[in-house]
Amino acid sequence: MTELQQNKKIYFVSDCHFGVPNRTESLKREKRFIEWLDFVRDDMQELYIMGDLFEFWFEYKTVVQKGHVRLLGKLAEISDAGIPVYFFRGNHDVWAFDYLEEELNFKIYPDTLIKQYGDKTFFLGHGDGLGEGDNGYKFLKKVFRNKINQWLFRWLHPDIGTGMGLYWSNKSRVANENAGIDSVNDVGINRLAGFSKEMLKKYPEIDYFIFGHIHRPQQVDIEGKAIYFSVGDWIKYYSYLVFDGKTLEHHYFKPQ
Repeated sequence: MTELQQNKKIYFVSDCHFGVPNRTESLKREKRFIEWLDFVRDDMQELYIMGDLFEFWFEYKTVVQKGHVRLLGKLAEISDAGIPVYFFRGNHDVWAFDYLEEELNFKIYPDTLIKQYGDKTFFLGHGDGLGEGDNGYKFLKKVFRNKINQWLFRWLHPDIGTGMGLYWSNKSRVANENAGIDSVNDVGINRLAGFSKEMLKKYPEIDYFIFGHIHRPQQVDIEGKAIYFSVGDWIKYYSYLVFDGKTLEHHYFKPQ
């Protein structure tokens, strides 16, 4: 159990997808995100990045992906200041291995985590592949996590590998938009709410379920006993969650 320090807060952010739609527009969003980090830093006790920080991220042994210098530098500054940064691998940065851990001192989680702050218990994860259905993606997730497949992909030249990764990501995004993004979000919200309901049977002490992956900020009552929070994104909503020791709620960042 972790106690919050006086006047300190826990922050949760998700689905920034830095890298899209292009470097110029992504950089604008990165600068806004860095401004937010400076805005909340003074009362930040811990920071949770709930996945998909990048649109595509693959760690080669000796090559760091081009771009995101300001972002990584600011996150390193926060970590160096003694503020723990928890990073959940999303479906777009599933190939974050040890670089962020070794260079930025992130605490990296591939799946889910239960964490207690004071008298509140949190169930945390990115949210991809959880709950019933979505079997096609669950199969792909196993393919992406396979050590042999990762080893083979590393042999591709970074320009080719990154190009392929961004192509796949964009194709998936277009498919979701064609299917109707609100409809896709509704399905995702319902799936994770159902998953939360099942987990509550196993872990009745949970107060909050927090997931990324679904880009719409929303909260759903679970059996009148817990609340599922969808964090939202930094593409459309610029949303984040704040826990002050008593309450958990959405906030939206507007540049100063």
